[in-house]
Amino acid sequence: MSSTTPTPAAPLARRLPLAGVLRLGRPSEIWFKPALSVVAATAPPALTLSSLGRPDLVMYAMAGSLCALYAHNRPYAARAGVLAWVVLGMLGGVAVALVAASLTGSAAVLVTVGALLAAAQKVLCDATRVGPPGNVVLTFVSSASLFAPQTLGQVPGHLALTAATGAWAWLVCMAPALVRPHGPERRATAAALKAAAGYADTGGTGEGHARARAAGYAAVQAAWQSLLSTGAPSRTRRALEGLVVRAEVALAAPTEADAQRLCAWAGALRGTGPVPQAGPADAAAGELPGVDAARPLRARLGPLAPLAVRTALGCALAGYASLALGIGRPYWALVTAASLYQANLTLTWSRAIQRVVGNVLGVLVFLAVVPLAHLGPVALVLCCLAFSFGAEVLISRNYWLGSVCVTPMALLITEFAGHQEPGALMTERVVDTVVGALVGFVAALAVTNRCAGARVERALTAADRARERAARLLAGPDPGTAALESARRGLAVALAELRATADAAAGEWWQRALPQERVVLAEQSGHRTLAATARRQGLLPDRDPATETEDARP
Repeated sequence: MSSTTPTPAAPLARRLPLAGVLRLGRPSEIWFKPALSVVAATAPPALTLSSLGRPDLVMYAMAGSLCALYAHNRPYAARAGVLAWVVLGMLGGVAVALVAASLTGSAAVLVTVGALLAAAQKVLCDATRVGPPGNVVLTFVSSASLFAPQTLGQVPGHLALTAATGAWAWLVCMAPALVRPHGPERRATAAALKAAAGYADTGGTGEGHARARAAGYAAVQAAWQSLLSTGAPSRTRRALEGLVVRAEVALAAPTEADAQRLCAWAGALRGTGPVPQAGPADAAAGELPGVDAARPLRARLGPLAPLAVRTALGCALAGYASLALGIGRPYWALVTAASLYQANLTLTWSRAIQRVVGNVLGVLVFLAVVPLAHLGPVALVLCCLAFSFGAEVLISRNYWLGSVCVTPMALLITEFAGHQEPGALMTERVVDTVVGALVGFVAALAVTNRCAGARVERALTAADRARERAARLLAGPDPGTAALESARRGLAVALAELRATADAAAGEWWQRALPQERVVLAEQSGHRTLAATARRQGLLPDRDPATETEDARP
């Protein structure tokens, strides 16, 4: 494909949208898992400490319990390790915060430490793809710990409590493996089948087909990553691989796919019944179990440098601004800034609006429930549990809706150290939210991400090379089953990465015009080659050889 294809002119500065920012989406299919897990992980230690007359220790217990929010989309073999790292990361952040709090009373120094911690947590969570909820929970806990009265002698005991509740959270999240050991892989495969059916319904040319195709390939790639992290192959995994291959084939040739059958397979994966057998595609799955496209951690950290600078600068400035206004909890402004930073500036802008709207409404909810919470320590714990459950129920529909529950929960947590005056608490929260959102977004504007365009060029090059490799194999007399399967899946991964990179870059400000037309042409030619490759493998009905050769060309 020629690299001289004309690129349409685009303004260096792009408009920031308002329409649709607060629109509600569909809830997550597994919303109940983190919701129930965080309640199960938090309730026993929090109620025990309250009954023992030590509500002041509940904050440190909740630090470990909140680890139960993570890794619910991971297979249990992988979840065990990911959750262990999350607990260690939480413990490390709390340790740094508590030691800093015990060594200095300078609020400015503590804000600086909090900003650096927030940047490190953001980059590591994004690079390792730990989330949802990503870095925000870790930053909330470590930032709050920075401003908790502390002595060095108290630090070991508080950390031991966090570690113990973190271990309990690990057990809570791993317990479902006893009932449904392949549940996460089944859900990931079902999501891939549903996404492929959605694209098949468009016929590959209908309204919204490009978005449906991108969603389909992203779901397929997520399914492969889930299956690849399950350890040794099993009969269940082999059957699931066959279904993922069927989803891939449907994406390659949507006009020849049976959307109803794909949906029926997805429905059959619910529960613990037998996995449907996909038929001939099983052989293709057995040759090469997916393509692991994960890059080394070091390679993933490099592109996140602008995001790290945005987070550190924005959090620090937000905290300093809060201190300048004389507010006693600058970590609220710091956490607000940390919660804003997304893959690009457009998404960051949307999150800022959602954060402010959700927090203001959440403050009003707090006003309504604070009399109930003041009935006693147990009532306070039960209110926090209810809001933690509600946050997970609502946040997948839109971030602002979840914030309506997160905000009163955060305000109630301050009550464990002693009752606060509600009016002052609410005022400080609203001011800190506005300050954090405003200063944090200005920092995002100031730190541009001009590397986004270069990453699109690299993704284009990778997609072109993957397509050329598949085309060369198709042109040969006997490419070999394993080689052709590897080329097809490698091309599918490259195209998914290209779309994700182009979408992320399109939301940045102040950058050179993106090669949108080249991206579209690369996707079109790549998907034609994918269809030809699937047909050559016998996964699709045969067609005229001349047409097949034509499909493989750009």
